[in-house]
Amino acid sequence: MVISLGGSIIVPNEIDFKFLDKFRKELRKHCKNYKFVIVCGGGSIARKYISALGHEKVSESELAKAGIRATRMNALFLMQLFGKEANEVLPLDMKHIKNDLKKHNIVICGALRFTPNSTSDGTAARLANQLKSDFINMTNIKGLFSSNPSKDKNAKFIPEISWKNFEKMALGMKFSAGQHFVLDQEAAIIIRKNKIKTYIIDKDAKNLSNLISGKRFVGTTISK
Repeated sequence: MVISLGGSIIVPNEIDFKFLDKFRKELRKHCKNYKFVIVCGGGSIARKYISALGHEKVSESELAKAGIRATRMNALFLMQLFGKEANEVLPLDMKHIKNDLKKHNIVICGALRFTPNSTSDGTAARLANQLKSDFINMTNIKGLFSSNPSKDKNAKFIPEISWKNFEKMALGMKFSAGQHFVLDQEAAIIIRKNKIKTYIIDKDAKNLSNLISGKRFVGTTISK
């Protein structure tokens, strides 16, 4: 299974060790039946770098590269946290990840390479397609809403949505490096084109465990 782990839940302001410890323990329970690729986002660290560089009027590609470095830094930290349970060297391409999966049940990475108008979500979606796996996106809200729930008190939770309609929602937004949305536009296109079953859930590690086990969970399912 491919899990896109939002940087905003790895390091909201301070490192959320309580969540990460539960996350690690819940994944351990499923390693007999599954292998996991965890793609780390950049979160607030990436946005701070991007904001600072924005004052220097650097190109969009340079802003994106700053974000990529933040995702890799978060991945390196998570690799240390998981220790021998995970890969020892940060993967920078798909081949490296596939090789690591032969030796480890858990492989952790950040963004693999620069792609225009993409975040680590795009990396995770491409990996899910290559590995023929489901795609789980863990973020700081419980799923997809009709509008931003932090700004609109009337935002409605959407438990299920089609690939086509989700892509339409994502493409209705203008892309920006370090953007806030449950999945980026490139990821929305990839999951629709390749019919990748996708789940959006919050950072409740037990909820993740329920999803993996096929039990009832809280979140949004994107399919059909």
